Amino acid sequence: MRIPGRTLLRPLLFAVRTIRSHKARTVFALLGVVIGVFAVVVIMSLGDGVKLYITNMVQTFGTDLVQIEIKVPNAGKTSTENSGGIAQGIQITTLTLDDEEKIDRLPNVLASYAGIIGQERAAYGSVGKQVMLFGAGPEAPMADTNLKIESGRFYAPEENDSLARVIVLGSGAKQTFFGDRDAVGESVTIRGERYRVIGTLAKRGAAAFFDLDAMAYVPVKTLQKKVLGVNHVQLISVRMSDPAREAETVDLITRVLRKDHDITDPSRDDFSVTSTREAQKMLGDVVGTISILLVALTSISLVVGGVGIMNVMYVSVAERTGEIGLRKALGAKSSDILSQFLVEALIITGLGGTIGILLGVGFSWLSSVLLSRAGFAVGLVLSPQSLLLGAAFSIAVGILFGISPAIRAARLSPMEAIRKE
Repeated sequence: MRIPGRTLLRPLLFAVRTIRSHKARTVFALLGVVIGVFAVVVIMSLGDGVKLYITNMVQTFGTDLVQIEIKVPNAGKTSTENSGGIAQGIQITTLTLDDEEKIDRLPNVLASYAGIIGQERAAYGSVGKQVMLFGAGPEAPMADTNLKIESGRFYAPEENDSLARVIVLGSGAKQTFFGDRDAVGESVTIRGERYRVIGTLAKRGAAAFFDLDAMAYVPVKTLQKKVLGVNHVQLISVRMSDPAREAETVDLITRVLRKDHDITDPSRDDFSVTSTREAQKMLGDVVGTISILLVALTSISLVVGGVGIMNVMYVSVAERTGEIGLRKALGAKSSDILSQFLVEALIITGLGGTIGILLGVGFSWLSSVLLSRAGFAVGLVLSPQSLLLGAAFSIAVGILFGISPAIRAARLSPMEAIRKE
């Protein structure tokens, strides 16, 4: 009668002895598994970290916001046709200040403003720099609560209506032109005209890798008429009174704009309406999809590692033909030989998986630290799924690529094995 403990222990001892006697071969065999599992853990942990970073970043704008932006007709608002078309210069000129005024009168709209972005060279004394100009309505600080004045003030409605040449500098733009000196009351030159600095903004940071502090705000009508020579806007931002009525508000805005733009077919919409919650979900889904794709691609390295293990195991079977024959002649069963070689493959892949997980955790932590120091608060997110997936991959590789050599070893007859030896 066999003792179960000894039945399980014997193949393990044989496998450990073989691995220890062939260290170099074992290292090369597990290298592919280490790299594959390492890549899976890193991609999943950093992917989850980036996803959390993006959703938190969007949430800083508030959960009560709705953003209206121009869109290429017959293109989805998140499609490459839309983003690529606008980037390539397709002009959508149908969104106007009149649209913003109508939206502002809708129920559940607490505040709103229209905006358009331009880029011009600004100068103060000998300092000149290309500056992103954000033409925004005077209600911008009410609609965007993250827009905080550090010194001076924001421009008034009458300054917007009179096309006043006034400017509010972001903290980065202020530092570029004036350093630590007070900028309020000074003037910067844009297109040969002097714009009086009436305020500076508190430091805001970056959003989607875009430095908000490098921007400068001017009245939207001033930017339209005096700088860009246009009548349209690119976006309208809306802050809701009650975020729970988000769906109703989005529907009302959509209906108003379709009526105003004479659109009866929704596929012909030349605008998109997106709430903060929807933006969070869309961005999270995009990052999640990319992470899954990258994990699938890195799994190829695990397959390569598995093939390497299978080749090593076949070589091991060939080298130990005499040993297998002798053991069978002394009473070892085919199942004992099968167990020995399968356990050997599992030990190699298990060891490779463990090393890969540890290296992946260490690299993910180091990456999150470096990204945080660079100003991107991407934390280390070690989900149980990433660790379990890494472990599962290593075990699966051991079984899938170790079973064939193990079966070959188990099928050797004692006489044939001894005769070959």
